[in-house]
Amino acid sequence: MKSLVLEVRHLRKSYGSLLALEDFSLQVNKGEVLGILGPNGSGKTTVLGILLDIIKPNKGEYAWFGEPVFSNQRKRIGALLEQPLFYPYLTAVDNLKIVADIKGVSYQKIDGLLEKVGLTQRKYSRYKTFSLGMKQRLALAACLVGDPEVLILDEPTNGLDPRSIAGIRELIQDIAGRGLTVLLASHLLDEVQKICSHVAILDHGKLLHTGPVDQVLGSTFVLELQAGDMALLKEELQQIDFVEEIKQEDKYWLVKLKGETDPAELSKQLAGRGLYLTHLVQRKMSLEKYFLEMVSG
Repeated sequence: MKSLVLEVRHLRKSYGSLLALEDFSLQVNKGEVLGILGPNGSGKTTVLGILLDIIKPNKGEYAWFGEPVFSNQRKRIGALLEQPLFYPYLTAVDNLKIVADIKGVSYQKIDGLLEKVGLTQRKYSRYKTFSLGMKQRLALAACLVGDPEVLILDEPTNGLDPRSIAGIRELIQDIAGRGLTVLLASHLLDEVQKICSHVAILDHGKLLHTGPVDQVLGSTFVLELQAGDMALLKEELQQIDFVEEIKQEDKYWLVKLKGETDPAELSKQLAGRGLYLTHLVQRKMSLEKYFLEMVSG
């Protein structure tokens, strides 16, 4: 049975005449990795700020762990918003000790956290000597101080080089694999597709879609079709009632079917008309293409 960690109901936030968030509702269950996906300015950071009680909504409500929002729930959540902030002249260990003091927990697990994020060799180095990728790793370690049940990450790979992005991605996947619930805001579609189990698509403060990533991509596919007579193939496809859309790409017709029609049924129909396919491949739509179709209406 799923355990509800977060429930959000009809959040609305405006800054003067600027509407940042409108009628935002969401549910997140224990162990899910939710990617809040949207372009810059779509409302992602506003959502996370509200959920951390940093920003007050104009309307709506939310509940963590099935309870009204109180400050003690904050101890059950680790968060990284925008750029990590640490004391530049202190070492990684000393910076994490300060985080532990703020959270009221012991220093016992600090060495283990630094090992988990790959900073054991630099734990006595000053923060100012760290690369951007190392700073993000230390920020993730800080989020994990106190054994939180939920991680909230806002653009955790922003500004990193490809190698550092891959390292942070693997680290988040490892953390999620240990059963933590993760909310990850990002404008990087590839990042969300590789890390997240669920996705919420935001644009101009409006929630366009939410659901499992596999469900989104599994239900959105096109067929690559080719036959000896491509003009005749198009004519026949136009006569089949469950063919929804036909587009040309290179040497193929790209065909989208209505509902959950089995591609084998299309091949059968064409054969019944005396037309035999020389190429039929099912191509899943990428999250990027799905997202672009969603935001373009």
